[in-house]
Amino acid sequence: MFCAVVATTAQNICNPLSRINILFAGDLMQHQSQLNAAQAGDGLYSYSPCYNHIREEVGRADIAIANLETTIGSRRFGGYPSFCAPDSFLYAAKGAGFDVLLFANNHCLDRGKQGALRTMQMMDSLGVVHCGVYRDSTDRKSRYPLIIEKKGARIALLNYTYGTNGIPVPPPLVVNFIDKEQIKKDIARAKEMKPDAIIACMHWGDEYVSTPPKYIKELAAWLLEEGVDHIVGNHPHVVQPIEMRSDSLTAKRNAVIYSTGNLVSGMYARGRDGGLLVRLGLLKIYDICWLSSLEYALTWVARPERDGYGNFTILPADTSLVKSPTGKSKMQEFIYDTRRLFNQHNRGDVKEFFLK
Repeated sequence: MFCAVVATTAQNICNPLSRINILFAGDLMQHQSQLNAAQAGDGLYSYSPCYNHIREEVGRADIAIANLETTIGSRRFGGYPSFCAPDSFLYAAKGAGFDVLLFANNHCLDRGKQGALRTMQMMDSLGVVHCGVYRDSTDRKSRYPLIIEKKGARIALLNYTYGTNGIPVPPPLVVNFIDKEQIKKDIARAKEMKPDAIIACMHWGDEYVSTPPKYIKELAAWLLEEGVDHIVGNHPHVVQPIEMRSDSLTAKRNAVIYSTGNLVSGMYARGRDGGLLVRLGLLKIYDICWLSSLEYALTWVARPERDGYGNFTILPADTSLVKSPTGKSKMQEFIYDTRRLFNQHNRGDVKEFFLK
């Protein structure tokens, strides 16, 4: 059994009460415009400034998780439709404080077998735990479900994608697809590992649509029925509603985040230039663990050629941080649209928090 230990101590394990803060971010993408902006000369690239305004919040989380929606290569870098970023893109995500990167998404095979293998090799070399794609079936069996231990709590992490843009999976690679029979087996295996919570990270849904379609809602309901505790989705590249579901008989609460949007990308169309940081607060008392809080913060990406930053920069939802009138208007548009969407469609005790 592969156990990714983010941090744990004997004292924490024996403590009858633990509070665990898990942070989920949106898609980490690299379009050609981002690659151009990151050029630092001599063939080098710098992405670290992208995270300057959220680094503190990411680092504050007990476990910070994001979706890596690009391969990491040594040459022939590029953006859509075949994503490949230099090593420094991964260094920056690691430096920002992300502990786990999800890799089961439709772009994981953009550079074929070698691209996927090198991306996983780089994550391993940096000590970044990853989930969703494996070198072979033996590698998957030893690493999956991913168990993360923190403050005496055990979190089982699952990760699946709807597809790989029609690219066949080259053997012996394994990509976790959304297949109910396989997911059912994985949930059963996760339960055998005695986790305090099972979280399914789903690369699903329809792109650029602000509310989940019926088939996604049905899949979410099925996952919860099968024993998943919380669900976090991505892929639509726009923010979608958040639900805190409560069972009136057991008092158990489940989080369903349909889409976290984009954390960083070169997209600029309405709704695609922002995303969410979502905090799941878990409270464990002895052998009982439940969702104590569910919060989100809005983030928005400033563009260097327009907004006065040297790189594509993730900003809190604060128009005072944007210098250009056009940028201010675009950020305000994203804030207004998202809050209106959430006021109409969020369910349960879901709260907004604000980044410093």
